[in-house]
Amino acid sequence: QVRLVESGGGSVRAEGSLRLSCVASGYTYSTYYMGWFRQVPGKEREGVASITMHTVGPVTYYADSVKGRFTISLSDTKTTVFLQMNNLSPEDTAMYYCAATTNVLTPRQALYTGGYNYWGQGTQVTVSS
Repeated sequence: QVRLVESGGGSVRAEGSLRLSCVASGYTYSTYYMGWFRQVPGKEREGVASITMHTVGPVTYYADSVKGRFTISLSDTKTTVFLQMNNLSPEDTAMYYCAATTNVLTPRQALYTGGYNYWGQGTQVTVSS
């Protein structure tokens, strides 16, 4: 079992920044990827960013909509994953979820919700214009 707890959400004006954190506990050594997803009411959950856990030098993946604005990173202990979000826009408003997977994913699956088997409770991000 892997437990994930997110923090860092809040309200910010457009062009502002937020940093989300997700602390993982439990059998974290068994995770291959951690990622951030987001969901707006009435829409499907979508992948935002993900990072490999056990490669020599982490590999990161980003949705096109956030490339150049968001950065995913790991703590030195690999028990916390961060999402630095810069130049936020109202379109980034959503509930953000941290996820982890013990599945071996292909790069094409790195942002696929179905590939992840552990989820946090979510943290709300609201961006006003």
